[in-house]
Amino acid sequence: MLVDTFGRVATDLRVSLTDKCNLRCAYCMPAEGLDWLPSAEALTDDEVVRVVGIAVQMGVTEVRFTGGEPLLRRGVVDIVTRVAALQPRPRISLSTNGIGLSRSASALKTAGLDRVNVSLDTLDPVRFAELTRRDRFADVVKGLEAAADAGLTPVKVNTVLMRGHNDDEAIPLLRWCLERGYSLRFIEQMPLDAQHGWDRSVMVTAAEILAMLGDEFALSPVGAEERGSAPAEEWLVDGGPGRVGVIGSVTRPFCGTCDRVRLTADGQIRNCLFAREESDLRGPMRAGATDAELAERLAAALLAKRAGHGIDDPGFLQPARPMSAIGG
Repeated sequence: MLVDTFGRVATDLRVSLTDKCNLRCAYCMPAEGLDWLPSAEALTDDEVVRVVGIAVQMGVTEVRFTGGEPLLRRGVVDIVTRVAALQPRPRISLSTNGIGLSRSASALKTAGLDRVNVSLDTLDPVRFAELTRRDRFADVVKGLEAAADAGLTPVKVNTVLMRGHNDDEAIPLLRWCLERGYSLRFIEQMPLDAQHGWDRSVMVTAAEILAMLGDEFALSPVGAEERGSAPAEEWLVDGGPGRVGVIGSVTRPFCGTCDRVRLTADGQIRNCLFAREESDLRGPMRAGATDAELAERLAAALLAKRAGHGIDDPGFLQPARPMSAIGG
């Protein structure tokens, strides 16, 4: 099993398939973009499946493919197919910006993908272009529709509210998602931008989000037992069945129940989203390490996990890698 120093068991593996992205979201990267990982440094499809297989044998039951934008990975459907064939079979999800989802949703479902998370921060096409520096709002909407039609449910929508940019859209976004059967998650903006310019005063907090929603909807909290180790606190909306979630990574951290471990596109294990240290699997793997030796390195990485992310500590330092290079 993958157990950290505090007895927390890692059952959720987040796998970044690429650090490339076809959007340039203002809260994630600069307008000029980033230098992407050379292809030779990225794990091959076989290497990705091998590491996932080892993790599954060590108790991982949830695998989420992330990026960058995972749909830019040419072999993504084949990777999903092979991971779905592992025994015991993990539950497989994918986090995407939705741009290519209308073309791939059906194939991904057939391959074995269970569900998707799609990022959408506004319902205004003009504002979408301003926030992402791409005029692709219609493509994201089509992607969401295709995911629902393919049965990649529950379709989850991830939204980051930023003060003065889209913080007036909390209620319209929730209403829009409820009407379509999507499950909306508001996520506090985190210090993971490439510019290292995160400003806490711009972040819309979980408490503020709930106050805004509470002015329009009756919110009933879902019990902690049902939440388990999930990052989102959930509320029934107007008695249900619709729900809304809030992930307060900064102001309402859930480190004590965290069950996640991350594999970057270049084969580094990160035991926390905000970790500044990584454990290399690519080097030993390409040098001929056995599965048992890689499993030992995975286990050792978890034993170095800290009690919490420390964002509120005076000495907190933002990770060198931005979100696009870590994976969500």
